[in-house]
Amino acid sequence: MTSLPSSSTAKKLGLVIDLDVCVGCHACVVNCKEWNTGGYGAALSDQEPYGENVSGAWLNRIHTFEVTPEGADIVGEAGDARIVHFPKSCLHCEEAPCVTVCPTGASYKRASDGIVLVDEDKCIGCGLCAWACPYGAREMDLAAGVMKKCTLCVDRIYNETFEEADRVPACVRTCPANARHFGDLGDPDSDVSQMVAARGGVDLMPEQGTRPVNKYLPPRPRTSLASRAPGRVGEDTSGAAGFFAWLDGMLDRL
Repeated sequence: MTSLPSSSTAKKLGLVIDLDVCVGCHACVVNCKEWNTGGYGAALSDQEPYGENVSGAWLNRIHTFEVTPEGADIVGEAGDARIVHFPKSCLHCEEAPCVTVCPTGASYKRASDGIVLVDEDKCIGCGLCAWACPYGAREMDLAAGVMKKCTLCVDRIYNETFEEADRVPACVRTCPANARHFGDLGDPDSDVSQMVAARGGVDLMPEQGTRPVNKYLPPRPRTSLASRAPGRVGEDTSGAAGFFAWLDGMLDRL
């Protein structure tokens, strides 16, 4: 976990998610929900949680896939299936289509740190931002009638009353596998930027032209336990492109 840098220059705050480490435990999902519902500020929508018509907004979700590659470039031998857990939330795109289509200016991207937010006082709940987002990262709060999305926990990361270790998004703070990392991706010397460079981190669906700030680290090839130790640099990432091409196709079906 990386706390905010002290520099006053513009930042690109975001997440780096290690798909090789994520175990799909949903701790990040639950803590995100708890923080936004019970921890601070406006609550998320939950209707009839124990009824027949359950409805609610979740700002972070995990999709689980079984990957069976045709070749040995991604995992093990051909046909050797592998389970991959894929966390997904707002990617805080540099060219955010949700901001472009918003008719009221409720969706906006902050110049100071690059975080994409929603001004709920301006949101009319038209849903255009949800249609424009290629990642399906926005959800309607049916109770409030406004759109909800990941805020990178702006109420945590700038809260100086917190201990430094707690000034990170709730999902990062709670991840037991250390699969989620937070920092300034606009600073090439930051921990997260160096992690992306060392592991061949990639954008999700780069063909969309949204230039997401959040990055994903691909699953490592299955070799030995030593070569797959967390934090190891210089791994063979030749299978990354193939894996993410396959993943993009799967996400298009969701």
